Amino acid sequence: MADAVKASVAGAPFEDGDLDDPRLYLNRELSLLRFQRRVLEEARDPHNPLLERLKFFSILGSNLDEFFMVRLAGVMQQIENKVLDRGADGRTPTEVLQAARQSVGELMEDAYRSLRQELLPELESAGIYIVDLASVSAAERAQLDAFFLDKVYPVLTPLAFDLGRPFPHISNLSLNLAVAVRDPSGTEHFARVKVPDTIPQFLVVGAISDGNISSQRAGRFVWIEQLIIANLHHLFPGLDILQAHPFHVTRDAEVAIKELETDDLLETIEEAVWQRRFRDAVRLQVDAAMPDAMVEIVASNLELDPPAIYHVSGPLDLSRLRHLTALDRPDLREKPFLPQTPAGMGTKDDDIFAVIRQEDQLLHHPYDSFQPVVDFLRKAARDPDVLTIKMTLYRLGRNSPIVAALLEAVENGKQVAVLVELKARFDEESNIEWARALESEGVHVVYGLIGLKVHSKVALVVRREGDAIRRYVHMATGNYNPGTARLYTDLGLFTCDEQIGADATDLFNFLTGYSQKNHYRKLLVAPVNMRQRLEELIRGEIDIQRNGGTGKLIFKMNALEDAPLIRLLYEASGAGVSIDLIVRGICCLRPGIAGVSDNIRVVSIVGRFLEHSRIFYFHNNGVPRIFLGSADLMPRNLNRRVEVLFPVERPALIQRLSDEVLNAYLHDEANARHMNSDGSYTSKSKTGGRNCQAWFLAQRASR
Repeated sequence: MADAVKASVAGAPFEDGDLDDPRLYLNRELSLLRFQRRVLEEARDPHNPLLERLKFFSILGSNLDEFFMVRLAGVMQQIENKVLDRGADGRTPTEVLQAARQSVGELMEDAYRSLRQELLPELESAGIYIVDLASVSAAERAQLDAFFLDKVYPVLTPLAFDLGRPFPHISNLSLNLAVAVRDPSGTEHFARVKVPDTIPQFLVVGAISDGNISSQRAGRFVWIEQLIIANLHHLFPGLDILQAHPFHVTRDAEVAIKELETDDLLETIEEAVWQRRFRDAVRLQVDAAMPDAMVEIVASNLELDPPAIYHVSGPLDLSRLRHLTALDRPDLREKPFLPQTPAGMGTKDDDIFAVIRQEDQLLHHPYDSFQPVVDFLRKAARDPDVLTIKMTLYRLGRNSPIVAALLEAVENGKQVAVLVELKARFDEESNIEWARALESEGVHVVYGLIGLKVHSKVALVVRREGDAIRRYVHMATGNYNPGTARLYTDLGLFTCDEQIGADATDLFNFLTGYSQKNHYRKLLVAPVNMRQRLEELIRGEIDIQRNGGTGKLIFKMNALEDAPLIRLLYEASGAGVSIDLIVRGICCLRPGIAGVSDNIRVVSIVGRFLEHSRIFYFHNNGVPRIFLGSADLMPRNLNRRVEVLFPVERPALIQRLSDEVLNAYLHDEANARHMNSDGSYTSKSKTGGRNCQAWFLAQRASR
């Protein structure tokens, strides 16, 4: 089969014509690791400011943590449960696990080499040194030791491991020290010391006060674990410290919530979140200098085999590098920018409802401010003519102004109904807190639906206007989170279209009540009609092409995994439809295979902002149809989530999305990586060129 894949990728005709052939599909997990390669490229790119590059190293570390916690943990669960099914790409779970572990090992080796040989020397050229504790002067060491005794020592807890004391629980993503000590009788013992994440991870040599480095512009910095190791004699008085080495543990976080067996979804999710901390370990990272005997003690007690152990030459847990990005060095960061606010939406006196009545409004974040979304809800909360506010909430962030607006609406006598999705992975605890806070103030709160995760982003405001009732709707590709709205590219639409308003009402009736609604006027709603409508729209382009017209598709999304839709895209390509796919992360489709996908091009944009918007463009023989929304083309989005794709119908906005937004992405020269048929990507340009994200910023600044 490998030779057949190579032949077809090289351009030889795909003789079988079987669009289910595994040769035509890439593995999801391995494709996601290729995305992490692109993140590493950003960390290595000399065009990026130094602290931004450090940030990308940190992002790579946290991304790989999540990859193990979720993706590989899921694969390992399949193996444990003896699931032998092959994926669309033909690999068994065991084959996926082996290939992924090898790929991660190579990726981490490259990342640490780049950190040592490229980034750290460049940081030193900028006056920022990460040094070994052994290199500091006696006076500086005394100052650091004093800081240890005052601020660090009180929060450390040494845990012994012997016949009377079991191996201590190692929490997920924790950094720990494996310590070997010898008592006066000559007996050696093993102990574990956790490095708390509540204390500074970097210490400033010669400038210790409260450990805060945000006021520092330059200097020398040491990792906190080096200071702890140097002071272990305070934790083990009267014993000889033989050696100490850091290790980092990643646990399975893919918890299956048995919704159908529960009487209280909130309590069940709370219990599942609690149980997550005790799930099996899936990865052990150890200091490369840790002796085999010590590695064996840790690995055997975590029940990990050698393939799950990664020996690291450098600081464990790359995500901790984010702490150094707090340095007061604006010259080493991207230049700040001020998001623009559309006319009529920028002041407290603006009548946002009148602006929306006049015509639909489109916001492109982070280039356009998220503040109009907050103001929309605040003004709805204070407007005496507003009767009802309904929203879906997925990830909110801290100190949410969205929640504040909803609480104000309740205080002002509005009827407020909110679906807070408790099953949003890694945000469960935060969402439980928000749900309880809202409920305690009188908001009607729905915790989610049995068997479905609600991922759609919709807000509905019902307003009395004279003798009539008008519905105002905001729909978006991203969360109602002002923090991520400054970091992610997303699109949001305000409209008072009657049919969309009616669809939104039907959607909330489905979410908060009992409804078997299977027809929506304009919205594409998963799992109700989204797959069917997308297939119809793609087949429409095939029919246009076959009948002498011009068939064209442009899809922008985070991930493309769904095999039935990939098959349909192959069919469209075979019919001559031109297809451009802008896919940030996972892409299981192989472009450029002769006779199958030679009309398909795939590009990934990875840059300053996280590409998060989803855009689905159908050329429709010169009368384009464009849908935006929360859904990627993955089985989970189409089958197991409540997702919404909404149409953009105002001609000026259609033109803006096609001629400005999509065109800019397709002509990016700086951050674009073009996908090859074997799943690899071309490297990003070494000379720069047109950067679509920078272009969007410049366009907003010039208005």
